[in-house]
Amino acid sequence: MALPEIASIILRLAELAFAAVVAGLNGDYLHSVHGASSWDLGRHIYTEVVAGLSILFAIIWLFPFSSSFIHWPADLFFSILWFVAFGLLVDWLDGSCGRVFDWTNLSFRDTASCAQFKAVVAFSFLSAICWLASAIVGFWWVRRNTRVRHTTTAPTYRRRRWYRSRV
Repeated sequence: MALPEIASIILRLAELAFAAVVAGLNGDYLHSVHGASSWDLGRHIYTEVVAGLSILFAIIWLFPFSSSFIHWPADLFFSILWFVAFGLLVDWLDGSCGRVFDWTNLSFRDTASCAQFKAVVAFSFLSAICWLASAIVGFWWVRRNTRVRHTTTAPTYRRRRWYRSRV
């Protein structure tokens, strides 16, 4: 196996793991506030949908085929989706649990604690970075393995006569 194939498998496994962590922690929060309005939970529902789609496509594209590299536009799209989810969650926290990446003085005692929210934010950021890296590796692989042939003249086509047919 070459380096891009190994990098692709490692990135797909990381994407799968990070999406599973986000889906689990975010799903736990959605379960604990099941009576709230869906308008109030919109950013969490969006994050859950992105995590579910990421799990599905990471599993499908985990198989090491060379055709998995041509999915780099979809990888870029998923990276954008994850960056949007990251931004929505950071905006939702709005400093209520301190700075976003400040991990001091956190406790894991309640189910919907600041530590859980910060873990969702951190893993959504890591997932966005992994999808972006996967898109870059895929773009690089496609550019390297696609031959561009430049010709100075257009190819000419000469029509054969009917009596010289080789059939």
